[in-house]
Amino acid sequence: MTATDVAQAPSLRELRRRIANVRGLTPASWTPPQAQGRAEEARIVPAELIEKPLAAHAVGAPEAWPDPVAFLDGIERSEVVAYAGAAPLLLAEVAAAVRERRNRETRTVVVERRRLAVARPEVLEEAGAALEGMSTVAVETGDPAHPLRDVDLARAAVDRARGELERRVADAYRRRADGWLIVDGSLAESLVWANDPRMVGVAKSHATLPFEGKELVTYLELAVGHRSSVFQPASRLRAPVYAWGLRLWDWKGKDLLYGLVRVETAPTSPTSPTADQLSRWLLAERAPISADARWDRLLYGVHSVEQFLRASGER
Repeated sequence: MTATDVAQAPSLRELRRRIANVRGLTPASWTPPQAQGRAEEARIVPAELIEKPLAAHAVGAPEAWPDPVAFLDGIERSEVVAYAGAAPLLLAEVAAAVRERRNRETRTVVVERRRLAVARPEVLEEAGAALEGMSTVAVETGDPAHPLRDVDLARAAVDRARGELERRVADAYRRRADGWLIVDGSLAESLVWANDPRMVGVAKSHATLPFEGKELVTYLELAVGHRSSVFQPASRLRAPVYAWGLRLWDWKGKDLLYGLVRVETAPTSPTSPTADQLSRWLLAERAPISADARWDRLLYGVHSVEQFLRASGER
């Protein structure tokens, strides 16, 4: 496993003790509501169909993913620990890991953590020596301080730090292994990921939908064990990928997005055979029913990474 910098960072208790002695900072304790993934505006951005016409395709019975296969995911936590006037100071921890499965045994092969202090530059300056040992992230904004808006800005910065850490962990894994790597999220976040033929992104968010009208209905009414035709999401800001919708669990009697994921791969593979094979493997990775609110779109290997990170990060 890789080394982390969390052990050198002050604990939350120690940081609170230091802040209590800083003139100009008012100690606080508030945990913002848990974010459920990256915030996106609900919208339709028409995609380019690669496999025409748009239709539902039965992929066949689930098949076990061949060894080795690895899973990448990250987590983040944040808490407001003080205010300088109306401006909050957040303490955040981000972590990412890859767990690899061989011969039915799963082990953590790469893990990194970072503990961050996040605030406006003037708040970080005010805190001064109290943040010794911490990595700091300055939130730049020309707007006046607002306790809720500033928290949103700070959490966006934490989310970016988490994404950067996930990319670092993926790079570290690739330097040691070239097997299949399944990412919880979009490959389009990274040009390197989007060009890796043995990486697969599995996105749970459907804020951005790729079709409209009758095509959207076809996409959203996929039956369990079916995928959509392959398409290329339209975006000028992200790396190009191929994608398709895949229904992991039956949605009828629930909602249109229940059990629906978007699968992404490098835009270089033959479409139909590859999409069918990867879909069969992914169907075999469905997480068992659990208390997790996202279980219907969760893969067992991804869930294993999250459990490891949360358990090993508790202090």
